[in-house]
Amino acid sequence: MQAGTGFSGCRPRSIEGVFVLKRQRLIIIAVIVVVIAVFFASGAHEALTLDNLKAEQARFQALFAEAPFTVAGGFFAIYVVMAALSLPGATLLTVLGGALFGLGWGLLIISFASSLGATLAFLIARTLARTPVERRFSRQLESVNRGIAREGAFYLFTLRLIPLFPFFVINLVLGLTRMRTWTFYWVSQVGMLPGTAVYVNAGRELGELESLGGILSPGLIVSFALIGIFPLLARRGVDYAKRRRMAREYGKPAGFDYDIVVIGAGSAGLVASYIGAALKARVALVERDRMGGDCLNTGCVPSKALIRAARVAQEVRDAKRFGIEAGEPRIDFTAVMEHVHQSIREVEPHDSAERYRDLGVEVIQGGAKLLTPWEVRVGQRVLTTRHVIIATGARSKLPELPGMDDIKVLTSDNLWQLESLPERLVVLGGGPIGCELGQSFARLGSRVTLVEMAPQLLPREDRDIAAQLALRLENEGVSLCLGAQALRIEPGPSLSDSDSDSGKVLVIERDDEQGVKTERLVFDRLLVAVGREAVVEGLGLESLDIATRADGTLDVDETLRSLHPNIWACGDVAGPYQLTHASAHQAWHATVNALFGDFKRFAVDYRNLPAVTFTEPEVARVGISEREARQRNIEYEVTRYDFSELDRAIADGRKQGFVKVLTVPGKDRLLGVSIVGHGAGELLGEFTLAMTQGIGLNKLLGTVHPYPTLSEAAKATAGVWKNAHKPERVLGWLARYFAWRRRSGPLEDIRESLRGHDGRV
Repeated sequence: MQAGTGFSGCRPRSIEGVFVLKRQRLIIIAVIVVVIAVFFASGAHEALTLDNLKAEQARFQALFAEAPFTVAGGFFAIYVVMAALSLPGATLLTVLGGALFGLGWGLLIISFASSLGATLAFLIARTLARTPVERRFSRQLESVNRGIAREGAFYLFTLRLIPLFPFFVINLVLGLTRMRTWTFYWVSQVGMLPGTAVYVNAGRELGELESLGGILSPGLIVSFALIGIFPLLARRGVDYAKRRRMAREYGKPAGFDYDIVVIGAGSAGLVASYIGAALKARVALVERDRMGGDCLNTGCVPSKALIRAARVAQEVRDAKRFGIEAGEPRIDFTAVMEHVHQSIREVEPHDSAERYRDLGVEVIQGGAKLLTPWEVRVGQRVLTTRHVIIATGARSKLPELPGMDDIKVLTSDNLWQLESLPERLVVLGGGPIGCELGQSFARLGSRVTLVEMAPQLLPREDRDIAAQLALRLENEGVSLCLGAQALRIEPGPSLSDSDSDSGKVLVIERDDEQGVKTERLVFDRLLVAVGREAVVEGLGLESLDIATRADGTLDVDETLRSLHPNIWACGDVAGPYQLTHASAHQAWHATVNALFGDFKRFAVDYRNLPAVTFTEPEVARVGISEREARQRNIEYEVTRYDFSELDRAIADGRKQGFVKVLTVPGKDRLLGVSIVGHGAGELLGEFTLAMTQGIGLNKLLGTVHPYPTLSEAAKATAGVWKNAHKPERVLGWLARYFAWRRRSGPLEDIRESLRGHDGRV
């Protein structure tokens, strides 16, 4: 009873507080809307022009001479309101202030007015939107919040000093963060001062023009030149300040042994070393384990070799539908694994230390640790370098599951040491790795159960794409447990005395029509494929304050630079895409930015990054999916072409799957392409090229494709889009024209009938 009374007593006050807060927000919003409406309705935005300034300059300066504090105060108040409400014209007001007040008074008035107005905009955004925006857009604010948490004042100072974004955007966005108001104000006051001085001085020069000939005055030319080059100079200044601070803190060496030291000889590290050496930089490549990293030794190469062997086994089973009797294939698992290891051995020379030494790279075996931003210890040796590129890759992630420590868990890292085919294999994880390996082992003869927490396989793909793969896996005997949560591992009935893991049980929980259901999956081996985590231990990052993100990857900016301006990262250790070609793409950027970043740095562009899951059917995508388009509120049209309509797919007996293209509504510009079907990865290349080079579907339709090939699917998809966007009105006119032609006969007959007796028409 007391509890009930206490609850009911608290509730009205809580609701009343919510209503008061909402009412306050509505009042603020109403005031802002009224002020903005008055601003535009009064034509104030049209009055803020250079022509009006020149026309009213003499009268204004006379008023300023008579009542300087009144005029200056009025200008100050107008500037503060415009900046606080993020109204257009603040930049022009800065120039006008220089013309009206001169450099000294103008800089004084505008500097404080702009900082105060920016702080008010900061507080308005915080009051109105921080709480709801943090709840809904936490991921979008993640990069900003990381910068604030790491070095908030310097982060804001950089944004103020280097105007990559409009100042009003910075005011509003930072109002949504946890930065202190006082910090925001004083950093803005100092950070905006150089830029304000440049614009005020330009306004002063404009205000002194007496004729058009004055446009070519040296002072005005210098002022506008400063406006153009100020962001570049400011960025150089910030970089210089960072380097100076870093040198004082860690002690910069007088000279360097290398231009770049690359840590990690996987896909990213090898490409970075290759590019650095090709550009004639002195490069050291440090690797503590095997050259080639995951891709060569435990990832791309061995998995594709295993997939190929499993595909052959399935083709033997399917041969009967082509009129060929072959029976059930006999699997020699030892020979299959020998094929896998032979593939690794044949690719190995491409990634060998000998090859890279021949290219001019010094390859050093051992573990690397950063002592300072310029010093890397490898064993007893200390390497000094101008830049460090961290490319240490990732490893399989293991969930914290009770009972897992009691078994020998298989992962994509240690799978390749298997000596016998598991009879009962449970795969935990329905992403690309789990699906590829699960299908392969099922085709080789294992009884496979695949467990995925999400309600579909390949959670990043569209549901209709994943459904095609799920159908194929189930037809091949893979048991799917979707929407299932793994709870624990328990002992179970053992069928084999030779394997201590034989007969273990994975306990899972999932919903069905009767409610939550608990199931027990007996297995001989458990393959965990729930993702990968970055390898960052032992690098000495903590002593250099180099942070990691929530997912464990290194915290780098869009150019792959870390907190320190000479330490970079690429590949799986940097994220966000753990793909070999993404690692190579990043490696180019990290290396070029390291060597030439003093002149120009390049941000990594992931918009047209392709991805392929090598199952049967293959799943491939570039650009955004339909799910992503909906989440990001991007308008789109969908065009779909089924492989069952493609002649080559029909002849090959591979009709399952389709091409799905997302385009801008009414236009042929590609937003994204998803393909599920045989050879999807190969088909994706044409669409990736089209998106990268800005080629639309009309161009693909006008490209001749050989017949009969799977590549015709690209042209056929473009044809489906074109048919849906055909000019109906023009076609209607053509229909009437041809009907008239059929009724009237050829034009020559018409002209003959109109010809007179004298031979003239």
